[in-house]
Amino acid sequence: MRKRLFGNTVNVIVAILGGPLSCTMVTRNVLAAETSRELYGVTAQGERVEAYTLRNDRGMRVKVLSYGGILNEVVVPDKKGSCGNVVLTLPDLQAYETRSNFSSLLGRYANRIANNGFKLDGIRYELKSNASGVASHGGEQGFSSRNWSGQPFKAGKSTGVVLSYVSGDGESGFPGKLAVRVRYTVDDDNTLSLDYRATTDKPTVLNLSHHVYFNLSGEPDIYDHRAQVLADRYTLIDARKVPTGEIAPVAGTPLDLRQLTRLGDRAKSKYPQMALGNGFDHNFVLNKPAPDALAVAARIESQVSGRMLELSTTQPGLQLYTGNGFNGSLHNSKGQPIVQGAGVALETQHFPDSPNQPKFPSTVLRPGEEFRSTTRFKFSVTGLTEAGRCKNEDSRSGFRRSERLAMNGDGD
Repeated sequence: MRKRLFGNTVNVIVAILGGPLSCTMVTRNVLAAETSRELYGVTAQGERVEAYTLRNDRGMRVKVLSYGGILNEVVVPDKKGSCGNVVLTLPDLQAYETRSNFSSLLGRYANRIANNGFKLDGIRYELKSNASGVASHGGEQGFSSRNWSGQPFKAGKSTGVVLSYVSGDGESGFPGKLAVRVRYTVDDDNTLSLDYRATTDKPTVLNLSHHVYFNLSGEPDIYDHRAQVLADRYTLIDARKVPTGEIAPVAGTPLDLRQLTRLGDRAKSKYPQMALGNGFDHNFVLNKPAPDALAVAARIESQVSGRMLELSTTQPGLQLYTGNGFNGSLHNSKGQPIVQGAGVALETQHFPDSPNQPKFPSTVLRPGEEFRSTTRFKFSVTGLTEAGRCKNEDSRSGFRRSERLAMNGDGD
């Protein structure tokens, strides 16, 4: 979708506190939406990485890192009102630097491009690829390994941060100087929204997404989660996990998730397409009322915690990935091994390898156009008609020597 670029200026007043903040519990009726900022760490190249923590008045808390736009924490209530983190988290910045694309932004081109590159307007662009000729998630120096600039904002009961990055012409092999902004917003209904914007000075291809891993139960894996994807079709993959170009119906296959279905019952299927992905690693062609409509695309829920996540997007595709490559060699922030199936990724996107697949929706962005897309993650508790509140969450604690931000503007 191509419209105007961000238009409003965000005005920020920074008050740097000189001492530690009190960790006294604060009653829920005085909580207010806010954004706090603190130093998360310093990269191997000496860059300062900030952590922006967004809170609403229900105790929901989202921590966004400037490094890779990583979602380091999403804290929401369960059926008992107890709050917990529902995304996979690595121990520290060094771990994130070592493991690219972990719960991070993806670009310039999320997912896979085959044939060692692509041709655009008669010009061939070579991409650094693996032995099979496939470039994944923008390559080794994709958006997940960049340190983005952050601009916090607050608008009414919503709070957030806008991350910005300028990708130079030729970066990772892609043409055009690309200016990208991603706005993270937490609303008072326990919704996290990601709004993507991008412009270029040369024709290029673009596919932006986020690779956050969810686990709504806190159990070692997500195989007991139930999932629904509102898609009648999907793009078949080959042994490289690259689309063959064929779009097939999900009916009669384990990829039929049009009704809530236990993930473990399908992810371990021997069906040929599932065997190629070693579980779910497929792009679903979403049922959309209109190409750019913001519509519900998927739901996942945990009967253990009672948490439900409803995902809406303007994008035409959704990559469902069940963490098939995890083998316990990585450890989370609690020191526990991250095993196969530890988390599920719901990557809203254009289709993989679209630059080499003329029948797929175009990913070409030209000067004078603006790429725009929106993804919303709405959290709720099964059986509740409104967003839950955290009973155990002190939304002011944990920010010693942090920078409190008083903000105006809507971040757009």
